[in-house]
Amino acid sequence: MTAAVLSVRNLQVEFATRHSTLRAIDGISFDIAKGEVLGVVGESGAGKSVTGLAVIGLIDPPGRIAGGQIHLSGQRIDDLPPEQMRRIRGKRIGMIFQDPLTSLNPLYRIGDQLVETIRTHLDLSETGARKRAIDLLAEVGIAAPEKRIDAYPHEFSGGMRQRVVIALAICAEPELIIADEPTTALDVSVQAQIIALVKRLGRDHGTAVMLVTHDMGVIAETSDRVAVMYAGRIAEIGPVRAVVQNPLHPYARGLMGAIPTLASDAVRLVQIPGSMPRLAAIPPGCSFNPRCALAFERCRIDRPEPIRQGAQAVACHLFDAATKDTAA
Repeated sequence: MTAAVLSVRNLQVEFATRHSTLRAIDGISFDIAKGEVLGVVGESGAGKSVTGLAVIGLIDPPGRIAGGQIHLSGQRIDDLPPEQMRRIRGKRIGMIFQDPLTSLNPLYRIGDQLVETIRTHLDLSETGARKRAIDLLAEVGIAAPEKRIDAYPHEFSGGMRQRVVIALAICAEPELIIADEPTTALDVSVQAQIIALVKRLGRDHGTAVMLVTHDMGVIAETSDRVAVMYAGRIAEIGPVRAVVQNPLHPYARGLMGAIPTLASDAVRLVQIPGSMPRLAAIPPGCSFNPRCALAFERCRIDRPEPIRQGAQAVACHLFDAATKDTAA
């Protein structure tokens, strides 16, 4: 087993309001190995992006990490002072966000932003940093990088801007990349190119990647393993092929059953009734129980913990030996 680049244990994230404290992330644990892509999928409000922000230390007040630990290559990082965490961001952890325009300053040339980031984290001269910037632009698939390096962000298409953001994310050879919905704003053909690029980065650089998305197609194409999140918890985690072909958790089954297929004998798509609960109204027991056709009394009382089932782990009482013994 390859040592984990990112190790998250029992992570809890809370947001204080005037009336109560809302728990957005409720005790999740996962690892990402070197060169591995972990896809994190779920509906809007599941906690996917908050998990990524917690890892890179960008939870703004009134939010806070209320419990658990985050380790990067064995070093605990969730309790570091802001200045130390700032040095880790960009150098050891790269970030790719959904909208490249939020990551690029429209007033500065692409090359200036790349050179500044490179020189912040690496001991290179201006000339050396510019050469590395050109090499990075070429690596992410931008044609004529010696000329395009002096262009402004508005002179690039959406797909090209996202490639520049990826170049920024990998410029200091990070151990981990957090990619938050990196293909959402792009058309399908460009999505495929960005997906192939993210996969190649993990393979060629040995970078661990946490890919946050709501698109199971992107997960299936890109990821080695997938974590299905629901209401701030991981409902199921395991190898992509296993989870897509044999989902165990009722919520994961619903997600996989809602994916269209080109098969001629395709049955009607699955519809999951109801919607994700608000943070202020998460039900006791299993948070999915109001929407689950298989829920029984224990689901409404006890919160299920992850249970190992082969290569997968599922947080569902249906797989608990105690439940089976009671039913027998």
